[in-house]
Amino acid sequence: MKRIQGLHHITAVAKDPQINVDFYRQVLGQRLVKTTVNFDDPGTYHFYYGDEVGTPGTIMTFFPWRHVGKGRVGNGETAAVAYGVRPEAIGFWRDYLARQGVTAVLTTTRFGADVLTFTDPDGMQLELVASTAPAAFRFWEQGPIPESHTLLGFHGVTLWLDEVEATAQLLTAQLGYQFVGQENGRYRYQAADDSMGVYVDILQRPGGEDGRFGAGSIHHIALRTVDDSEQLDYLRHLQQAGYRVTPVQDRQYFHSIYFRSPGGVLFEIATDAPGFAIDEPIAELGDRLQLPAWFAAQRQQIEAALPSFVRKPIVKAEVVHE
Repeated sequence: MKRIQGLHHITAVAKDPQINVDFYRQVLGQRLVKTTVNFDDPGTYHFYYGDEVGTPGTIMTFFPWRHVGKGRVGNGETAAVAYGVRPEAIGFWRDYLARQGVTAVLTTTRFGADVLTFTDPDGMQLELVASTAPAAFRFWEQGPIPESHTLLGFHGVTLWLDEVEATAQLLTAQLGYQFVGQENGRYRYQAADDSMGVYVDILQRPGGEDGRFGAGSIHHIALRTVDDSEQLDYLRHLQQAGYRVTPVQDRQYFHSIYFRSPGGVLFEIATDAPGFAIDEPIAELGDRLQLPAWFAAQRQQIEAALPSFVRKPIVKAEVVHE
């Protein structure tokens, strides 16, 4: 069985759809590659952001639940999402975010790399990590960020856990991650790919307060498999190891299975195929609400229940720091 390649997507919770779209599209320069609904709750949107085509390893998704309370980060969940950027882009992002009213803090190096830390409008922690690794993504030319400074897809995620061993065993023995280092209570595990989304960090916080789910919380992290047969291998493998794994779920743009880690983090394993261009051309990705066939007859009711939002004109970022 092949090792997990890395992150496929990350799904989080927002409160206001317009604020969410403005930040990830207008500020961070991620293309809104799919506008659809939560298949388990069609009264709310499901936004997918990524590179030009929604390449696995670049995809950040949100459920904007308007009535949800504010979350609190804590043990038992994914606490931070890191994107890669070229080392020379760190200064640009610090200055650019400041001009957007976002306070970003340049931390001391982590495993030898500079890290710029800030939060999105709902308080979710984001990081930009200086990286020289290859990045197999498609640059969105219509976006606000110049290609030399654009986000390179995910670098990785950080899990906050009371203890490390059980989740580390899941990552290494069941999913094929390799332990690559430890510093300051942070344990790093690397997937098989050498491109995007390859790291899962566990930050050990013994006795730390548990998280409270809400706006700004990360709902789950999804790992990559190439196709259905590989996903089924993992389903059987995880079941044999004693994990409670869901049946395969059809998510239209990929197929998914879900299970919880021993530390409480919700994991998904998703297929790369079929991708986001199955129901609209690449040039029009995300421009209109897409519904799966099983919701087609309810389009009028679904559209009436969803709040309106606009895709504002893109303003190109000025490069004033090199």
